[in-house]
Amino acid sequence: MEFSLLGPISVLSGSEELPLGPAKRRSVLALLLLQPNTTVPLEQLIDSLWEDEPPEHARTVVQGHVSRLRATLAAGGAEAYGIELATHGSAYLLRLPEELIDAHRFGELVALARPEAAPSDAVPLLREALGLWRGPALTGTVTSPPFAAAAHALEERRLSAVEALARAHGALGDHEQAAAVLYSAAVNHPLREGLIAALMRALFRTGRQSDALEWYHRTRRLLSEELGVDPGERLRTAYEEILRAEADGGRKASAPTATPVDPRTFHVKHDGDAPTPARGNATGAGGAGPTAGAEAGRRAGAAPRLLPRPPARFLGREGQLGALSEALADRTTGESPLAVVVGPAGVGKTACAVQWAHLHAGAFPDGQLFADLRGFGEGDEAAPAEVLRDFLLALGTPPERVPGSAQAASALFRSLVAERRLLVVLDNARSSAQVRTLLPGGPHCATVVTSRSRLDGLVATDCARPVGLQAMGHEEGAALLGAMLGPDRVAEDPAAARELVDLCDGLPLALRAAAAQLTARPRWRLARLASALRDERRRLALLSAEDTGIAAALRMSVARLSADDARLLRALANSPDGHLNASAAAALAGYDQERTQDGLERLAEMHLVDEEATDVYTISTLTQLFAREANGEGGRRRERDDGPEPGGPGGRPGGGVG
Repeated sequence: MEFSLLGPISVLSGSEELPLGPAKRRSVLALLLLQPNTTVPLEQLIDSLWEDEPPEHARTVVQGHVSRLRATLAAGGAEAYGIELATHGSAYLLRLPEELIDAHRFGELVALARPEAAPSDAVPLLREALGLWRGPALTGTVTSPPFAAAAHALEERRLSAVEALARAHGALGDHEQAAAVLYSAAVNHPLREGLIAALMRALFRTGRQSDALEWYHRTRRLLSEELGVDPGERLRTAYEEILRAEADGGRKASAPTATPVDPRTFHVKHDGDAPTPARGNATGAGGAGPTAGAEAGRRAGAAPRLLPRPPARFLGREGQLGALSEALADRTTGESPLAVVVGPAGVGKTACAVQWAHLHAGAFPDGQLFADLRGFGEGDEAAPAEVLRDFLLALGTPPERVPGSAQAASALFRSLVAERRLLVVLDNARSSAQVRTLLPGGPHCATVVTSRSRLDGLVATDCARPVGLQAMGHEEGAALLGAMLGPDRVAEDPAAARELVDLCDGLPLALRAAAAQLTARPRWRLARLASALRDERRRLALLSAEDTGIAAALRMSVARLSADDARLLRALANSPDGHLNASAAAALAGYDQERTQDGLERLAEMHLVDEEATDVYTISTLTQLFAREANGEGGRRRERDDGPEPGGPGGRPGGGVG
C-alpha cells in the first residue's frame, strides 16, 4: 500500500487506487499522513478543515470521515501492511510504516544525497526523489491556511532538492544539465533569488553570459515591481562574479569537459546503445579519442525534461486527451505526427497539452521539449532561432556548435532527433510559419502545438491533426469550481454554480479567476459572486486575478487583428443576443457582404466568433463585453473621468480595436 502527498492525495493498494471520497475526507487523511504515528487532536482536524467558524456538527462530520477512511483502508488490506487508524480519546493516530508515504521516501532520498561530496551518487538519488512528485503537493485538500502552509513547506523541500541536483551536476562539470534542471523551476518561481543565482552561474559556465545577465535584470525588475525591493545578497553576488569574470576575459566560464565534439558527426541509436560516428572518423571530431567521443555523444544524448509542471487541479477533457492520443499515434504518413490544440482565449489549451504531455512522458524516454512561442503575448513572438538554440543546448549541443541561422539550426535539430523518441510541445503559436522550422524529423518523435488560430497551413502542408477545445458545460464547469474551492462549498448552492459557469461563458480561465475571487473571500457564497458578475460593467474586472484574466487574454487576440477586422468585431459586440448571419453583421458594421464574409471567416479562424452552422455566427458574451469596454463611448468616458477600472482592460491599449 502506498500513500501519496506529493501531488493528488491518493492511496494505492497493489495497482488499485482506493476511493477516498470528498475533499474534507482526503484532507483528514492528509493531515494524519503529515503526522504519521502521532496522535492528532480532533480540534486540530476541525481547525484545519474549516477556515471560518466550524458548524455545530463539525465533530460529527470529522468522526464520520474517520470512520469511512478506516473502512476504506480495511477494504484495501491495510492490516496486511501493518496499518491501523486508531482512536485515542478525542484524538486519532494513523499507525503505519513511514516508508509507505511518498513524502517520507522523498525526504530520505534527499538526505542520502551529498551533492558536493559524492555528486555521481547524488544525481540518481535526487532524480529518484524528484520523480516521486506527480503535481502540486496536497492536491485535493481543502484550501485552508494550515493546508496551504503544509503544501508550501513541501514545495520548498522540492525546490531545495532541485537546487541540490543542479549542484551535483555542476560538481560533475555538467553545467548544461544543471541549467536545464534549474530552468523550469526558475520559470515557475521567478522571485526565488537563490534559484535564479544558481541558474545564472550554470548558464555562465556554459558560455551563455548574456542569458545569465538577462536573468538577473529580469529578476531585478520583478522584485522591484512585485515586492518593491532590490536584489538580495545571493543574487547580487552571482551578478558581480559574472561581471568580474567577463572583465577577466571570461576565463571562469570554461568548465572541465571533454574536447567539444560536433554533434552532427554522431548518430544516436534508437535502442539506446552508445553513439557511433556517422562517418568514417574513428576518433570522433577534432581528433578526440574514442573515450572522449563517446562521452561527448552521451552528453549530446541526455534526455531533457523541459515540460512545465502539470496544471493544478486539471480535470475533465477526457475526449480531447483521447483525441490527442489518437492523433499522435497516427504513423500513416511516415513522418513525425503533429497535433494542433486550438480554441478561444481562456479555454485551457496549454493546460490540456501539458497534461497530456505529462501523462504520456514515459512514451518519450529521450526527452520532452517545451517552448512558449509567445504568439499571443505582450511582447514580440519568440524567434525560431531563439527556440532552436534552447532546444539544441538542452539536447547537449556545445554552445559554440549551435548554428546562428534558423535554417541551419533547424537542420541540426532534425538530424539530432531523427531516431529518438522525443516529444515537442510548442505553446501559443501565432502562425504556421512560426512552427515549421521547429518540427522534429523522424517517425518516433511527436509534436503538440497550441494556438488560438486554426493554423490551417500546418493541416495543409504537414498533415497536422486539429484537436478543438470548447467551453465547459455546466457539469464540467461546476466540477472545476469544486476542485478549486472544495466540493462542499459548491454543493451548498448548485444553482449559483451553474449560473457562474454561464457568466464565465464556460471558460476555464474565467472560472479559475472567479474561484480566486471566492478563495480571497471565504465568507462569500457563490450566489453573491454571481450577483456581482451580473453587472456587465464589473464582470471583466472581477474575472481577473493580477495579470491573469479573460480581459488580458482577449486583449492579446484582438491586438493581432487588422484594423478592419477589429472594427467588425466592435460592431458585432452590439448584437443583442450574440447570434447573427453575414447580412446582419454587414448591417452592423456598414461593410458590403463580401468584405463582411471574409472578415467573419478570419474572426472565426481566431476563435473570436464561432460559426455554429453555415452562415450562423455567435460571439460570446465576454468577447462582446471586452469589445464594448475597450472601445465603447462609455469605456472611453470612464477612462477620461475616473481612470481605468481596476483589473479591467481600459488601462492598456486594446490592440487593433478602435
